[in-house]
Amino acid sequence: MTSEPVVELKGAKKYYGQGNAAAYALQGVDLTIQKGEFVAIMGPSGSGKSTAMNIIGCLDVPTEGEYLFEGINVGGLSRDQRALLRRHYIGFIFQGFNLLGKTSALENVELPLLYRGIPAGERRDMAMEALKSVGLEDVAHHTPGELSGGQQQRVAIARAIVTNPLVLLADEPTGNLDTHKSIEVMELLLSFNRDKGITIIMVTHENDMAQFASRIIHFRDGCIDTAQNEHQ
Repeated sequence: MTSEPVVELKGAKKYYGQGNAAAYALQGVDLTIQKGEFVAIMGPSGSGKSTAMNIIGCLDVPTEGEYLFEGINVGGLSRDQRALLRRHYIGFIFQGFNLLGKTSALENVELPLLYRGIPAGERRDMAMEALKSVGLEDVAHHTPGELSGGQQQRVAIARAIVTNPLVLLADEPTGNLDTHKSIEVMELLLSFNRDKGITIIMVTHENDMAQFASRIIHFRDGCIDTAQNEHQ
């Protein structure tokens, strides 16, 4: 693992409204994640972890403070520039899979490449390679409705890594899966972290899934719960 930070939050605050009526989702968070880390983010509902993930994923910006991605101040970028950063450097995995229902597994995996303007033949080859990496080349032409929940999540993982992202954000990736399928998914994520060097940042409520990460960060009341992090 290198010692270069890929993600840095510096005094990041996110609030809605003004003055006494302001509702704080983040209350001055300092967080550094190095390239090649596998980090799990935990905390109760309303703790700020989802807000932090939205900022890290360039879906939102802090109200105050800074977010640096590879040393670039994301708050200084336009909406279009943030969209380009997402498209080229960040992959997303969601609890609900978010696959297109009438589209084959292969075509679902091709989507991020389509947005990049990659030619059809090259796109198909890259998507098939990604499906092979998650063990699903045999169901490339099946629609999501013909796949199990575990298979659908693996298609979603293939879609997230087909662009070889620098950072992979996983939001409750095992939330809809049984224990056996959850472990399969976590072992896949671990292999991409270990073998490809992809930085993984995962939100989870499940302690046993968080143990796959090399570091666990606990959020509470819009802050990083330093006491819990020190005693884990």
